[in-house]
Amino acid sequence: DAPRNRLGFAQWLLQPTHPLTSRVTVNRYWQDLFGLGLVRTAGDFGVSGEVPSHPELLDWLSIEFREQGWDIKKFFKLVVTSSTYRQVSVNTPDQLQKDPQNRFLSRGPRFRMDGEVLRDSALAASGLLVRTIGGPSVRPYQPDGVWEAVAMIGSNTRDYKADTGDKLYRRSLYTFWKRSAPPASMEIFNAPAREICTVRRERTNTPLQALVTLNDVQFVEAARHLATHAIQKGGADPAARAQFIARRLISRELQPEELSVVLGSVQDLLAYYRGDVES
Repeated sequence: DAPRNRLGFAQWLLQPTHPLTSRVTVNRYWQDLFGLGLVRTAGDFGVSGEVPSHPELLDWLSIEFREQGWDIKKFFKLVVTSSTYRQVSVNTPDQLQKDPQNRFLSRGPRFRMDGEVLRDSALAASGLLVRTIGGPSVRPYQPDGVWEAVAMIGSNTRDYKADTGDKLYRRSLYTFWKRSAPPASMEIFNAPAREICTVRRERTNTPLQALVTLNDVQFVEAARHLATHAIQKGGADPAARAQFIARRLISRELQPEELSVVLGSVQDLLAYYRGDVES
């Protein structure tokens, strides 16, 4: 009895008896958190797709998501506070032999964050992240000339001018996105160009990504801000400051063997700069 238009299509997709909408949705969210969906072929639930690794779990999550009013934040909180997600991500030889791809969820997920999440996490850990919700898009730092190389003369997006103040530190969700010239730091971390639908992003590890986190203005500012916090609030002892930074970055304190490596680096850097005061 639904109207034969987009409204009717939406009503049909969200009927309680519709078998796919909630399943596909929660599978995509699971993929975001664990690296692989319960159905590995996240873009194909048809006869040529892969069967779910945990069909009962997929059903339960789908119904829970629907019955909770399609509340995305509530769903993510449910999963990240579960015992499954909160397992350590360290592999054992037995796990690698029996569950090499973690399809049986024998350990916590371990993979690099997406570009937007990585940037937001760096800003949050440093204390720079501006948590304002809503409003127009913003233009954070970006290398010079990226837009000009592809823009048409007379285009209203020919020249990129970075914003100032709080707009530089908004969540990446609000970054203005020019499809023919996506933000360079996001592209290096495999963000899609948004010209076609991307069900699952590629995830690579390249030297360029290390260079971004070392040299990109956004990450340098975040590092400096975090260091300032450590000096002001972490105590006078280098070990206490290192633990302060660790808690902000990885949500735990460093193990003794890790701490010794960090403190060794601190001593090496102190010696270097004492010998090169100008630097």
